[in-house]
Amino acid sequence: MPTIVVEGPPIDIEKKRALVRGMTETASAVYELPSRIIHVLIKENPPENVGVAGRLLADRREESGTDS
Repeated sequence: MPTIVVEGPPIDIEKKRALVRGMTETASAVYELPSRIIHVLIKENPPENVGVAGRLLADRREESGTDS
């Protein structure tokens, strides 16, 4: 059974549904397997739990004044 793991920032449930549906359809076609055996795991990482270049993303956002 193929398992797809996606790590990224938190998203709302409608976006999760779309992500799971799209990844499942693509993996099913590529592997030529039924979609019922494709597993998709979403791991959400809030900005305070992710560091880039020695700094938390949460700190970088606060300094820049943006949400991205």
